[in-house]
Amino acid sequence: MLLDEFQVRQEKLTKLQALGLDPYAVTVQRTHVIGDALVQFEEFAAESKVVILAGRVLTIRVHGGMMFADVADESGKIQFTFKQDDIGEDIFARFRDLIDPSDIVEATGVLFVTKRGEKSLSVQSWRVLSKALRPLPEKWHGLQDVEARYRHREVDLIINPETRKRLVARSRMVSALRRYLDERGFMEVETPILQAIPGGANARPFITHHNSLDVDLYLRIAPELFLKRLVVGGFEKIYEIGRSFRNEGIDYAHNPEFTMMELYWAFCPSKDVFVTFLEEIMRHMIQGAVGALRVPYEDHEIDFSAEWPRVTFRQSIIDACGIDIDLHRDELSLKQAVKEKKVKVDFKNAVGIGEHYDELYKKTARAAFRQPTWVLDYPVDLKPLAGSCEYDATKSASVQLVVEGAEIINAYYHELTNPLDQRRRFEAQEALREKGSHEAQHLDEDFLSALEQGMPPTSGVGIGIDRLIAFLTNAPNLKEVIAFPTLRPKKNSEEQE
Repeated sequence: MLLDEFQVRQEKLTKLQALGLDPYAVTVQRTHVIGDALVQFEEFAAESKVVILAGRVLTIRVHGGMMFADVADESGKIQFTFKQDDIGEDIFARFRDLIDPSDIVEATGVLFVTKRGEKSLSVQSWRVLSKALRPLPEKWHGLQDVEARYRHREVDLIINPETRKRLVARSRMVSALRRYLDERGFMEVETPILQAIPGGANARPFITHHNSLDVDLYLRIAPELFLKRLVVGGFEKIYEIGRSFRNEGIDYAHNPEFTMMELYWAFCPSKDVFVTFLEEIMRHMIQGAVGALRVPYEDHEIDFSAEWPRVTFRQSIIDACGIDIDLHRDELSLKQAVKEKKVKVDFKNAVGIGEHYDELYKKTARAAFRQPTWVLDYPVDLKPLAGSCEYDATKSASVQLVVEGAEIINAYYHELTNPLDQRRRFEAQEALREKGSHEAQHLDEDFLSALEQGMPPTSGVGIGIDRLIAFLTNAPNLKEVIAFPTLRPKKNSEEQE
């Protein structure tokens, strides 16, 4: 009976131990990462400088008394060359017979260029650092199933450089964002993830239970209300980067847990100053992530360097389908207009006129905004935490950046600071919840109490980190830019791989 790969590798592990070799080393003697060794290759090779490199074995090729192994660490890849005549038959045979692709090894030697021009390490000695019991899948055949790549991200990262590039770009973007804000006097803060009342967005929350207190708690859907309480407390320029959670659908543009940056700026001078500030933030993040402001996306290019046009929510719908929402203040009237214009919109899950406006906008107008576009002044029914526009109390002082038909930035250039108005809006949201809306907001007395202390004029913004980096790296699905996305459970029988 043939042994499977796992058993074969276990036997090799046992043989390594029998030879007195620890297959799971504790100490590392590496002198250089591979990338640095390649940068200084000519200098080190000319001096015959002895270096110690370490990494994961990708391939092994044996040609008589010569053996070649491609080895990679995070910084780069290099070829290890073994000459049996130089290192002795026993040391040569141990590597040949007991080391497999995916094992992690360390080797001492000098750098040189092979006759074929390959930069290599001529191995003088080696040792195993970690024996892999599972083989790597074949590059082009073994991990083509998309779901498998997400479930086994560690393997995906080993064999798929594109995945690694996306996660690196994500990290660089967040670092660039932090630097930009810190340099401009913003302070990073932290607010609770477990909350007694979920607030800050219209979304369905996750519910958990605290055993000691015997109370239900919610995973936050947004940090907004706690951040505003800090503004009331006197912090004028604050931000938070962290996870939020929404108990909603999973698709190419949504994951139940996601990363967002939320920022508040008290005493911001004007709408134009704030929107210009947001454009500067975005361009800084994009430059930090991909090194350019003109970004390839699918079959075209997204130009973040050009001027970003501005259009009101109302006008965008008029342009898209000819319906003026200001002429339709109730659901029946709006549905009649939709029917007359022969617009296909499904309102079955919409509760209240605000959600009806939102469905109409998403189905007709938003998809048309492929290049960066600011959409301003959403109906107050959709933005219960935003201040009202000075020119129209039915419109909120809000602005969203839409790219490729998706919301990237959600901002209020004037947050709602009137506690009496805020209470009325919360009560209206409570009425929607009683009608069956799962996304309407809860009335939060602690937040209202904070507003009653007096909140200065404030501008605020939320930026979805996952969605933005997906655009910048041309990822077709948010799961491509989240290291470990939420997945549907597999059956127990399918888990045995």
